[in-house]
Amino acid sequence: MRAIGVGIWRRLNGRWQWRLVRWRHHGFLVYAAGVLRDEDGRVLLLRHRLWPEARPWGLPGGYVNAGERLEDAAAREILEETGLEVAVTGPPVAVFSGYRYRVETYWAARLIGGDLRLDPSEVLEARWFAPDELPAGLSENHRALLGGAVGRP
Repeated sequence: MRAIGVGIWRRLNGRWQWRLVRWRHHGFLVYAAGVLRDEDGRVLLLRHRLWPEARPWGLPGGYVNAGERLEDAAAREILEETGLEVAVTGPPVAVFSGYRYRVETYWAARLIGGDLRLDPSEVLEARWFAPDELPAGLSENHRALLGGAVGRP
């Protein structure tokens, strides 16, 4: 059933995708993502199934549920998408706003357990990238965020 939903989602243009997301999240959307780095300073990026084909790479993250703390949402999304348990603490490492219907928050995350296990309905691939070797197809906001020292433990 989920595969059918993914197929329908991919066929919708961006305008209809946003209408469905807004209907599900009632009004203003808040996005929370985690910046998870390994001991060598590489960052975990996912190639997302539901993101535009021209820019499928990005950080693990998703929309915050009503009543959920932002940092808890980032940890939950990382767990759901990758199977990795993380600790998210401190202030956000970045906040992007100015979008018509959403704000994005980014949080430093520290690995505490779990095994890399991707959710195939949302994620096609996961890889660790050095800040100077980020993949093509990464949004400019994510590229700017990850190119510096933001999110380093």
